[in-house]
Amino acid sequence: MFGVINIYKPKGMTSHDVVGILRKRLNIRQIGHTGTLDPFAEGVLPICVGKATRLIEYFDDDKEYVATVQFGSATETYDLEGKITKTSQKKVCQDEVESALQKFSGGITQTPPIYSAIKVNGKKLYEYARAGESVEVKPRQVTIYKIELKHFDAINQQAEIIIKCSKGTYIRSIANDLGEQLGCFGHLTKLVRTQAGKFRVEEAVLPDSTEIQERIQNPLNVLSQQQIIVNEEQHEKISHGMPFTYKSEEIKTGDFLILVYNNSIDAISVYDGEKIKVKKVFI
Repeated sequence: MFGVINIYKPKGMTSHDVVGILRKRLNIRQIGHTGTLDPFAEGVLPICVGKATRLIEYFDDDKEYVATVQFGSATETYDLEGKITKTSQKKVCQDEVESALQKFSGGITQTPPIYSAIKVNGKKLYEYARAGESVEVKPRQVTIYKIELKHFDAINQQAEIIIKCSKGTYIRSIANDLGEQLGCFGHLTKLVRTQAGKFRVEEAVLPDSTEIQERIQNPLNVLSQQQIIVNEEQHEKISHGMPFTYKSEEIKTGDFLILVYNNSIDAISVYDGEKIKVKKVFI
């Protein structure tokens, strides 16, 4: 069993829960997801099955979300599960929200929530927070490719926002920082991941779907690296982890390549300008 499944993680379930369910349903131990979703979040969670778990690092990292932000209060976790830390009676209008969102476009610096799984000195941030210990949380650079207002409820002071971003972006931090920017505070109340790499929410299936086994895809259909079709002689060398001579002006030195034989992945490799060197073998 070798492939990837586009799963829709339901709200209230951890990413680990999803892996456990599929492990039992498919009767296979080797299963992993390509990027965790918080329990209160829902949406696209690509799951790799069998030796395809060794491909996780090669899937596209870009994500797209639909986030609902509640203005008027901030929380310690930056979402609806944390204690309220600040409140405001200020009301904002749609134009103000749209104007503030423009400042979050492109490369930005954000500080991850203290209630997150990022490790500092071998300890997760939320462990420091729960123990009441202070720790320096370093800002990080992320890229917001797209951020726009989908819907604004002026009466309830809620904004529904579409965000397309790079790996490592904390949508909770955007909700908190947006509230600070507007001077009314804010926190995340709903989060739906609508895309992860080439996986779209429209094609995702629930973990309890009867079509799980039929939905296992060939990773070749969803990996974006250049694919090289190899011949029988090259296939034999790859099986022994041996490099082979290859000349191409279309491949950049250092590029990762997928070596394909009979519509199946032989290996992940790297090109050094003269040879293709095998990195991970799947034969």
